[in-house]
Amino acid sequence: MSRVCQITGKSLLRGNRVSHSNVKTKRVFLPNLQVKKFFVPEEDKWVTLKVSTEGLRNINKKGIYTCLKEARAKGWVD
Repeated sequence: MSRVCQITGKSLLRGNRVSHSNVKTKRVFLPNLQVKKFFVPEEDKWVTLKVSTEGLRNINKKGIYTCLKEARAKGWVD
């Protein structure tokens, strides 16, 4: 899974680069992904995830175990 957040499912978006003369050319908006290691006390192991900054905020708010459970239910994490 390249360039996809494993917690929120965010992926790249396509759009236009618009010049001063209003000429439009295709471009790609990439999500702000970080590779982070998290310790999951319930499973007693370390998990490495590719997470967006919004995903990091969700983990801080809900907890890593809850976020992992939701992501596994959606099929984003092994």
